[in-house]
Amino acid sequence: MSTMKMEKKLFGTNGVRGIVGKDLTPDMVLAIGQSLGTMRKGRIAVGQDTRTSGEVFVKAIKAGLLAAGCDVVDCGILPTPALQYLVKENFEGGAMITASHNPPEYNGVKIIESDGTEMGDEETIRLETILLDRSFSIQSWDKTGHGISAPQLLEHYITAITRRFPGKPGKEITVVVDPGSGPACITTPRILAELGCKVITINGVMDGTFPGRLPEPSAEGLKNLADLVISTGAAFGVAHDGDADRAVFIDEKGQFVEENQEFALIAREICRHNQGVIVTPVSTGQIVEIVAREENCYVEYTPVGSIYVARTMRRLIEQGRPVVFGGEGNGGLIFPEHQFCRDGGMTAAMMVQVLKETGKPLSVLAAQLPTRYIIKDKIATKNGTGVLDAIKSNCSHDTIDETDGVKIFRENMWALVRASGTEPIVRFIIDSDTKERGIEFHTELKRYIEKIVRQ
Repeated sequence: MSTMKMEKKLFGTNGVRGIVGKDLTPDMVLAIGQSLGTMRKGRIAVGQDTRTSGEVFVKAIKAGLLAAGCDVVDCGILPTPALQYLVKENFEGGAMITASHNPPEYNGVKIIESDGTEMGDEETIRLETILLDRSFSIQSWDKTGHGISAPQLLEHYITAITRRFPGKPGKEITVVVDPGSGPACITTPRILAELGCKVITINGVMDGTFPGRLPEPSAEGLKNLADLVISTGAAFGVAHDGDADRAVFIDEKGQFVEENQEFALIAREICRHNQGVIVTPVSTGQIVEIVAREENCYVEYTPVGSIYVARTMRRLIEQGRPVVFGGEGNGGLIFPEHQFCRDGGMTAAMMVQVLKETGKPLSVLAAQLPTRYIIKDKIATKNGTGVLDAIKSNCSHDTIDETDGVKIFRENMWALVRASGTEPIVRFIIDSDTKERGIEFHTELKRYIEKIVRQ
């Protein structure tokens, strides 16, 4: 079970994505289905988010799987973590048609293994090889697969979450839910209602054109959610991305809760009940490690990408280590007692539980966290590898970590520089204990990168 990054040709960290009709075509998705069916025999579950192109690509991937001899169960429109849960419980594999947080003109495919995690690098490269070589195992007329439709299976996912929160912890709590016209329209409001919450929705009708806001739940895009939280006196608002594997929050004052704060806030409550390991990528804010140490937990870092977090969590558990929590600093949190993938519905339910247990407003809980300052930036360059090599040489006097990119540690702050695997850019993050020192570090690093790029 490798947790090291390997170079892929078509698939990125979270599947393959592209603009429909340009980068992503029915022929390509058909070939992905044929390749997956060649690798994974048995019953395969498929699903989709609400994008208008979803029906095209679901039919394409089903055709490929059926041609390769797999039996296919179409679970309909549902969140990615819902399909992952169903695969974990019942199937030999899965394929989700989604482009997650990308705009409506995009779509994509996520491949799911039998344990509910996304397919790892090694097996993805094997799938790509079959696809590019066209070495599919297409079956004869009497050995093709059979397909059925089973949208009712979604109930199992909803029940799997609600049964973890007995006693109606949401009683007397009002929550505004913004599913962003995605598949969470049919899950998160129900989950929270069954926890006892009074639920109000915005952008709560499934629509693949995403008329209310884009699928990425940014602070800027959630102004209407924030206004509704204030006007209704809700305890908080929760918003999802396009396939609901992430959740972000608005506090009762209408303020956006930064995702690393969200991670740290929930981590604190989990660690107060169970001590152990929190697994997260090197890009996650320092606030999570600080809170973990305060609660006698510790952090294990991975390369960037939820699949590396999930696989590391499973590996540590197999080694007998107590893994209590995991996730990324983007609202994608992993609850190992539930399943090993990011789950926005579970995260929303957990926030209800946190408010119930603490008896404090979300704004107060966020204010009680350690203060950190994060700056994110990017610079266009086709020489990402050269930039990283130059930074390593220039910062040789600093402590360097190369788990993913180059992470530079300096006096209670750090910078992470990574070359994008899909775009000709270098991204960098600064995490500092003070705003002034963070700005100074950012200015220094940006000037150096720009100098390297100009050479």
